[in-house]
Amino acid sequence: MKRKSSSVWSKIPNSVWLLISISAAVALWLFASGMRPMTFANPAQVWASFTGKLSDGTLIPHIWASLSRVLTGFGLAFILSIPIAFLMAWYDPFRHVVEPWIQFIRNIPPLAYVFLLVAFLGVGQASKITVIFIASFLVMVITIYQGVKGVDQTLIRAAWVLGATQKDVFFKVIVPASTPFILVAARLGLSTSLTTLMASEIVGGDRGLGMMIQKASGYYDMSTVLMGIILLGIIGICFEKIVHFLERRFTGWQETIGQ
Repeated sequence: MKRKSSSVWSKIPNSVWLLISISAAVALWLFASGMRPMTFANPAQVWASFTGKLSDGTLIPHIWASLSRVLTGFGLAFILSIPIAFLMAWYDPFRHVVEPWIQFIRNIPPLAYVFLLVAFLGVGQASKITVIFIASFLVMVITIYQGVKGVDQTLIRAAWVLGATQKDVFFKVIVPASTPFILVAARLGLSTSLTTLMASEIVGGDRGLGMMIQKASGYYDMSTVLMGIILLGIIGICFEKIVHFLERRFTGWQETIGQ
């Protein structure tokens, strides 16, 4: 009976499931806005806030400011985290020195040191990008390091037996086997970057979705607050889809479950 039931559900297209999920979310939204109209703006109010800020030209600068900070901080962190992670996995002296620093800072919430960075770098782009860089770098370097350390030793020994040089082992065994972990790290890094974006933007500045949400909450403009939250979610989903596409493109040779 369970197998038959499972086969019936599996025949429903993913697009239909997506429509059902969105419909359930909208229904829950309408219920919440009906119960607490002062806290949860209804979809019509959020849409009016979106179109209004889009037409008066104030929304796009906020979106671009946030996107530029996230992509810059994440990009710098991604570029640096790969060599650092490989050095940690490849050379024990380097790991023994650097890993304690990473583990220590990784356990500190970004909001705790954002004020220190703002005092040091000011309220401009530099402090915001630095906060995002630190938070995403720490997540990615640990993920990539664990992936490199987890490479099957049988593959490495087989390469040595076949006469591979250290360079061959690194570029033809270690790097390809670590690619899935690098992409997972990118996904986690982007998610962390968006989360940290709020912490970096609420402490100062004049543009950005975080700043827009903070100012709107001060005026109790909950339609703009909810609109900004939804935009951050949409941006996060877009990032997720891009990384998922890259995963399928570069790790399609691996067997996956549930695809």
